[in-house]
Amino acid sequence: MALMTLASLDELPEGGQLRVELDDLTLLLCHLDGTVYAIDYFCTHDELGLEGGDLHEGCITCPYHGAEFRLSDGAVLAPPAFEPIATYPVTITDRLIQVDLPE
Repeated sequence: MALMTLASLDELPEGGQLRVELDDLTLLLCHLDGTVYAIDYFCTHDELGLEGGDLHEGCITCPYHGAEFRLSDGAVLAPPAFEPIATYPVTITDRLIQVDLPE
């Protein structure tokens, strides 16, 4: 794993979402209830973006078909998705959002 700085907290207010594109990975950063989460950008149901999905009670709901995922571990909580999404460890240092990414 490699720790990468992806954004600052100033770019991701409470309740906000931020798409981050890397060479071979697209992530969605979500700031909910004081915690920043890093998850795969695409829903496992139909490979559509999760950006703009409702954030609530530690979860994100896909804006297209309603699949629901837990932000902390990517677990599926509501169909039509059955496969979890990947999540990545986040560290905040000096207001910078750092994510541990696979090498």
